[in-house]
Amino acid sequence: MISFTIALLALIVGYLLYGKFVERIFGPDDRPTPAVAMADGVDYIVMPSWKVFMIQFLNIAGTGPIFGAIMGAWYGPSAYLWIVLGCIFAGAVHDYFSGMLSIRHGGANLPELVGDYLGARAKKVMLVFSVFLLIMVGVVFVYSPALILKDYYWTPLVWVILIFVYYVLATMLPIDKIIGKFYPIFAFALLFMAVALMVMLFVKMPDIPEVWSDLDAANLNEPQSLLGTDSFFAQNPLFPCLFITIACGAISGFHATQSPLMARCVNHEKMGRPIFYGAMITEGLVALIWATVSSYFFYYGGWKECVDAATVNQFLAQANTEGGKSLIQFFSAPNVVEKVCTGWLGFFGGLLAVFGVVAAPITSGDTAFRSARLIIAEALHLEQKSVLKRFYIAIPMFAVAIGLLVWQMNDPNGFNVIWQWFGWSNQTLAVFTLWTITVYLVQQHKAFWVTLVPALFMTTVCSTYLFVSKQAFGLEHTTAYILGGCCLAVACVWFLAWYLKQMKTSK
Repeated sequence: MISFTIALLALIVGYLLYGKFVERIFGPDDRPTPAVAMADGVDYIVMPSWKVFMIQFLNIAGTGPIFGAIMGAWYGPSAYLWIVLGCIFAGAVHDYFSGMLSIRHGGANLPELVGDYLGARAKKVMLVFSVFLLIMVGVVFVYSPALILKDYYWTPLVWVILIFVYYVLATMLPIDKIIGKFYPIFAFALLFMAVALMVMLFVKMPDIPEVWSDLDAANLNEPQSLLGTDSFFAQNPLFPCLFITIACGAISGFHATQSPLMARCVNHEKMGRPIFYGAMITEGLVALIWATVSSYFFYYGGWKECVDAATVNQFLAQANTEGGKSLIQFFSAPNVVEKVCTGWLGFFGGLLAVFGVVAAPITSGDTAFRSARLIIAEALHLEQKSVLKRFYIAIPMFAVAIGLLVWQMNDPNGFNVIWQWFGWSNQTLAVFTLWTITVYLVQQHKAFWVTLVPALFMTTVCSTYLFVSKQAFGLEHTTAYILGGCCLAVACVWFLAWYLKQMKTSK
């Protein structure tokens, strides 16, 4: 628990110190924001800063910092280091600059920003890539809350239909009609869940590994026969898989698609640090709490506190049989959320906590579809004040989403496949965003290293993952690492050549 406490404090200090440093690099001023200069009553609307923060936090949160942290905890306390360092020096920086660049470019979406700084070809790639990712996010965030809600009432199919109907309304209506009114309520539930679980951690003070004594998943209290982690780690090595698994709690390209929504609602540039940088730090806190809870749940007997005796006996009876599921397979991420919330917080506290966890993906799914609509409209130069023109884009977009959703529900492994590719796509989108910001900072003669270092690191992570993952090339680890290192070298040479040319041109 000492590592957990230090990590909590580090995130707060990171916001106060490094966040201020990043803000000074950008240099916000008093120029009119798009919400003021381009108000249209649909997407460009001035809203109170506290409400913009709540919406931004919920937009970027989803199940990413929860499910990702639960699965990332399989790697031990090294997850702490990635959440803290990734959040402060990569994720929050990524979110702040992407939001502020959108403000400076009239509320432009990510593909437009990429096109301005990386060129027309990169813009076309990013247009297809970001729309595909956003639809995939919407589909993932339809099904994952339905899996949690089914244990309380109705079937997953009924919940999927209800959530999807909500998505259509939230995508089509002006942003202040549904999103602006209901998000503060959802935000309270999600923050209550995080704070309540943090309090319970300090009450229980579980004996969990510390960073300085147990950086990986070794020396676990639960026997390997129950955890079944040998084959898991062989197929999913810590590098690069930890950095793909924990995305939204450390750095996430998805956030750069969401920031323009709030860039169109901010009434002053100086609110960028608490809204964009601050929301990411808050998400890091949520991920840190769930990583700690999950470490105790999976590896130190916490699961036995959260389930009834019959479930414990059922698992133990089949654990060592041929074809029996391991502890990690038996309790999926949605199961862990439900069992921990109800087991630790009681029925009513657990119900509110589960509501917060359910609200997180739903409120990211609706804005994912909304962002996709706006990106497509911007590419087609199709104004969105008219309801009919919103339908021109929404109908085919939702048709694709429904097809992907039906496949996911019919394939037993559909959710896991989509989630893995969502994680890689998410981080690859962050790579494009970081390189875009780096080019902007170079051109503005500002401290570009703040995004260059994360850009190089994430380029290496994403390329190595393609080489090592069984879902892609599935190469032997050493070969994959060598090829990943080659990609890093190419990125360094490319940037250096471009930078020297840029400096020569600017003289």
